[in-house]
Amino acid sequence: MRILIADDHDLLRDTLVLFLESQGIEAQSVKDLPSALEEVRRSGPFDLVLLDFGMPGMNGLEGLKKALGERGATRVALMSGIAPRDIAEQALSLGAAGFLPKTLPAKSLANAVRFMAMGEQYAPLDFMTQAQDDVSNNPLAEKLSRRELQVLQGLCEGKSNKEIARDLDLMEPTVKLHVKTLYRKIGAANRTQAAILAKDAGLF
Repeated sequence: MRILIADDHDLLRDTLVLFLESQGIEAQSVKDLPSALEEVRRSGPFDLVLLDFGMPGMNGLEGLKKALGERGATRVALMSGIAPRDIAEQALSLGAAGFLPKTLPAKSLANAVRFMAMGEQYAPLDFMTQAQDDVSNNPLAEKLSRRELQVLQGLCEGKSNKEIARDLDLMEPTVKLHVKTLYRKIGAANRTQAAILAKDAGLF
């Protein structure tokens, strides 16, 4: 079984490769979508290609579509630490092998990789059924739109506006507008204060 991992965070990428190899899965890694496509053409086919939704070159779901069109990418899946459930649903409907939240436990990740490589489609049931409901009764969350909540989650994870825009398939000016609006709604003066308020309220 040969897996290709594409992620722009060096530590995460290297950790995933080491872990999967410890589970008997042959893994290679690259840092962005162009490198992934090039590697697929050069040394494919791969049983599974794992793409970070927010990395350079992805341009939202366009990157997934490009990868799915490559002959050497037998199965292509998305992984993300911030992409919402609707992105996961769209990816699966486009033919992705699966969607992996980066919060997935290591053992579950290895099982999911094997599952997808064997031709099945995977997405964690709890993510697909409960992700939108976890904050529905939170007083702070009730002040914000779903998109503002997604942006706030990105702030809590230390993401820049550019990274959040990439993750959510939005233009950066749109994210800036959401940030400004959510600051006003929750009474925050800056990113740090917004993150503190969110965490104090039990969000994310």
